[in-house]
Amino acid sequence: MMGGPGPLITVRANLGDEAEPSRGRVRPGTSKRILPYTRPYRRHIVALLSLTALDAVITVSTPLLFEELINRGILPRDKGVVLGIALAALGLALLQALVGYLVSRSSARIGEGLIYDLRTEVFQHVQRQPLAFFTRAQTGSLVSRLNTDVMEAQQAVTVLLSTVLSSLLVLGLVVATIFYLSWLVGIVALVAVPFFVLPGRVVGRRLQRNLRESMQLDAELGSLMQERFNVAGALLVKLYGRPEGERQRFASRAARVRDVGVVTAVYSRMLLVTVTLLASLATAAVYGVGGDLVVDRTIQIGTLVALATLLARLFGPINQLSSLQSNYLTALVSFDRLFEVLDLKPLIQERPDAIALPADRTADIEFEDVTFRYPSAKEVSLASLETLALPAPERSSDALALRGVSFRAPAGKLTALVGPSGAGKTTISQLVARLYEPTEGVVRIGGHDVRDLTLASLHGTVGMVTQDAHMFHDTIRANLLYAKPTATEAELIEACEAAQVWDLINSLPNGLDTVVGDRGYRFSGGEKQRLSIARLLLKAPSVVVLDEATAHLDSESEAAVQKALRTALAGRTALVIAHRLSTIREADQILVLEAGRVVERGRHAELIDGGGLYADLYQTQFANPPAPRPDDEPDDASYGQDELPPLPPGGGPLHLLPPPATAGRSDRSA
Repeated sequence: MMGGPGPLITVRANLGDEAEPSRGRVRPGTSKRILPYTRPYRRHIVALLSLTALDAVITVSTPLLFEELINRGILPRDKGVVLGIALAALGLALLQALVGYLVSRSSARIGEGLIYDLRTEVFQHVQRQPLAFFTRAQTGSLVSRLNTDVMEAQQAVTVLLSTVLSSLLVLGLVVATIFYLSWLVGIVALVAVPFFVLPGRVVGRRLQRNLRESMQLDAELGSLMQERFNVAGALLVKLYGRPEGERQRFASRAARVRDVGVVTAVYSRMLLVTVTLLASLATAAVYGVGGDLVVDRTIQIGTLVALATLLARLFGPINQLSSLQSNYLTALVSFDRLFEVLDLKPLIQERPDAIALPADRTADIEFEDVTFRYPSAKEVSLASLETLALPAPERSSDALALRGVSFRAPAGKLTALVGPSGAGKTTISQLVARLYEPTEGVVRIGGHDVRDLTLASLHGTVGMVTQDAHMFHDTIRANLLYAKPTATEAELIEACEAAQVWDLINSLPNGLDTVVGDRGYRFSGGEKQRLSIARLLLKAPSVVVLDEATAHLDSESEAAVQKALRTALAGRTALVIAHRLSTIREADQILVLEAGRVVERGRHAELIDGGGLYADLYQTQFANPPAPRPDDEPDDASYGQDELPPLPPGGGPLHLLPPPATAGRSDRSA
């Protein structure tokens, strides 16, 4: 947290375990990197500093009016002088209130501007990170840096801007005025100054070491809540009956946050009591010395009151300057944590001379001797960010996901990828979309190396439907428009009709404006898949990648999804990943992968006759079918190897698939 102005300095205390040195120190050069973020607000900063200087002058002028009020008005019993000075004091009070309002307004404009600039820059930079980054980064830690750290940095900067100049001006003017009124009292005031500075410096030395721990505790707690409060996390907790275990886990982490808060409150209270005691002692000393001077008629009683008032106004700037180190360290730590994210170098970057791939023509896909291994934490720049990266074992350097893969998927044709789990099928699909880059070799689309293409044109050319169709917590309309923001109502309806989902949407009370819920959980798996296909049709890519798009659907949902997929694949280059081999019998080309290599290729009949891995997989799936279910028509799962159902009317590569053990269920009425 940030140490604010005044005697109360908020501190984060260490709970006992020393933080690692790399995590407890701010990197060199951080302070220099902060300055560019304030440049767009130069005019506001000049106005803020000018208003602050005026406020400092008013602060010192008021005690002098009190002196004149007593010496020239009250003691001589001059009502005219009393009235005039009272009106002048009233005018100064009103002016100071106006100045305070303008200072707050200028400070808010600067602070909120910094929040906007920092958040948008960090958000945009995180979005440019490769997929490997998101598989390793803790979402809660990222959110913490976008929220907590940005707020801490903003508050610290605005406090520094608004209080440093004011405190310095008030301190200088007050000390000069005290010496002008009485050099002896001025010496007493100067002697008291170090006693006010020392407590703040002692606390400030502990602050930097403790700030990172407190921020990390907040991030961990936020990450825990985010994981448990989404639908998937809540469902897992309920299914495994672990609410008590989760309560204990949360209570343990919340207890650490509580303990930090307790120590913080203790240190803050100790500092407040110390500063208050010192202020009382200094005031007593001034009244003692000044009272003796009044008795000796060296100064007047009004001067003594002015001196005591000035001394009281001396404590505020001293306390603010003593907490300056706390505020400065808070800003440094927060900015440093933000810069850590901004310093992450994306593995996938667009080349300056990248060309755009026309999205209106069908393109082929070509892999040329592609070898790939998933990047390590160091390669995605997360190795040094213990507070951001998930602790995960590294794969060995020779754990290759692909080994010398070469093939060509012809334009406008369907190429199927089959093989056991872990063979590299999904890796190939991710390389096509350039979610990763090959370790060796070249991936081409339309004859162009994907690294030579602009990311916008590549992502506009390639469309993907994954096994888990993700939906944002928004309306159906918003989820569809994500693919094509300019789509008309007619285009939305046409895409939904082609995806076999319009009847469902039209039956809902709010139609396209129905909120799908967190990750689309108000809809069944088949319904979400059809919505994702509608989104794909709106995007209208020339290359379509299907990664087990129908793996977990019931027969009815799967039939509807496959009918929608026929529309989606028509005239497009298709790369289909399938475990159920009945879905790709009519594919133009089947690639069989094993251990990261293409071990077989050809059409269905050729591969069956070849008696290799594909034939073994096919035999395994259909040699021992389950018995037909009672009170139900036999489905594909009940056919033997030579008794597969006929193709649907018109042929095509997609068949009705055997249903899984369980079916998805819609919960739209929730």
